[in-house]
Amino acid sequence: MPWMRAAGRGLLAVLALLAGYAAAAPEPARAAGRGPLTLVTAGDLTGYWAGLLADWNEAHPDERVTLIELPEAADETRAQMITELRSGSGRFDVLNIDVAWTSEFAAAGWITALDPDRFDLDSFLPPVMDTATFGGRLYAVPHVTNAGLLFYRTDILAAAGAEPPRTWAELAGLARTVAPEHGLDGYAGQFLPYEGLTVNATEAVASAGGSFLAGEGTRVTAGSDAVREGLEFLAGGVREGWIPRAALTWKEEESRRAFQDGRLLFLRNWPYVYTQANAPGSAVAGKVGAVPLPGPGGPGANVLGGANLAISSGSRHPESAADLIAYLTSEPVQRRVLTEGSLPPVRASLYDDPALVREHPYLPTLRSSVLAAEPRPKSAHYDQVSLAVQAVVHDVMTLRQSPQDAVDRLGRELTAIVRRD
Repeated sequence: MPWMRAAGRGLLAVLALLAGYAAAAPEPARAAGRGPLTLVTAGDLTGYWAGLLADWNEAHPDERVTLIELPEAADETRAQMITELRSGSGRFDVLNIDVAWTSEFAAAGWITALDPDRFDLDSFLPPVMDTATFGGRLYAVPHVTNAGLLFYRTDILAAAGAEPPRTWAELAGLARTVAPEHGLDGYAGQFLPYEGLTVNATEAVASAGGSFLAGEGTRVTAGSDAVREGLEFLAGGVREGWIPRAALTWKEEESRRAFQDGRLLFLRNWPYVYTQANAPGSAVAGKVGAVPLPGPGGPGANVLGGANLAISSGSRHPESAADLIAYLTSEPVQRRVLTEGSLPPVRASLYDDPALVREHPYLPTLRSSVLAAEPRPKSAHYDQVSLAVQAVVHDVMTLRQSPQDAVDRLGRELTAIVRRD
C-alpha cells in the first residue's frame, strides 16, 4: 500500500542516517588520542630498544609500539624522516631525533608542542633541556644525552710514563711520537663529511673560543681568529701525520673499530665506546681510559649530543605517544638506557649512583663534560648550516683549502643561509 511504502522509505532513510552517523563517529580510543604507536629511530647500535618497548607492550596491549629502524648514519635518518613528515604521512608517531634537529622540525611544523607538566623535567641535567625547546616552547623531551670524550690506551701511556693529554700540544706530541713507537696511528675522530664532522669541527672551534653562528642561528660568527685556530688544529693533524688519512672516511663505528682493534692511541668518540672497547674479545679490553677533550691551553669544549623524543604532528594517537615518552624518560628506564644501551641518561641522579659509577667509571667525567657542553646552533635551516660546515671543513682536512680561506668561505656561505629568513 502507498502509506506502507512511504513509511518504509522513511524508516530506511532514518536507518541510513543513523548508519552514516555511526560510520562517521570516531572510535573511542582515537577520540581520546589513544591507540597503537610507531617509534622511529636511527639504527639501534646496542640493541636496547627491543627490551624497553617489549615491557611497554606487555603493560599496554591496546597501545603497542612498533619500532621502525632507519639507517645508522644521522644524515640518512634525517632525510628519511623528513620525506615522511613532508608528505603528511601518519606513519610515525614518536620520533627519536638528534638534539640538533628539534628547532628545525618545530619551525617546519613537523612536531607538536608538548605540555611540560606531563614530564619530570626538573630531574634532568640542565643543559639537555635547552635542546628540547624552540621559540620558548617545549617541542621534545630529552631521552639520551652525549658529550664527546677522549679515549686512550692506558697501557701505552703508562709504558711511556705519560699522563693523558690536557692540551692540543700534548695530544699532538704524544700522537706524533709515542703512537708510532707502538705501531699505532695517533688520533682520530669522525671526519667523513656528515653530521659527525660538524660536531668534531664545532668542538675544535669552541675549544678555541669561537663559534659558527650565534643568536639561535641568526648571526654569523664564523669569521673569527678562533674559528681559524680550530680548523688549523684539525688540518695540522693531517698535514703532520698524527691524524691518519683513513680517518677522513670514518664515522662513529669505523673509528670505534679502529680503536677497539688496537690501531689507535687516541680517539674522540661518544661514551658508548667505553663499554664496547672493554667487552670480551676486544683487543684493548682493560686498557682503555677516558678523559675530557683537550683544548688549546687546557680542557676543551664539548658539543652536546644525544637524542630527543618528539610527537609527529601527523600522529593519530598523541595521548598515547606522550605517555610513551614519559615512560621512556622515567628513572627506571633511564637506568636501563645506561646499563643496557651504554648511552648517557638525562636524569642527573644516575650520575651519582655508586653502583652505576663502579660499572661505568667514566660517569663523573661525562657528567662534567655534559654540564659544560655547548649546544649546536638552533636554526630553522640547520641542515644547510651543517652541510656548509661539513663541506668546508673536509676541504680543510684534505688540505685542499687553507684554514684562512675556509674561514672566509664559511662567512659567505653561512651569511647566505641566515639571510633566507
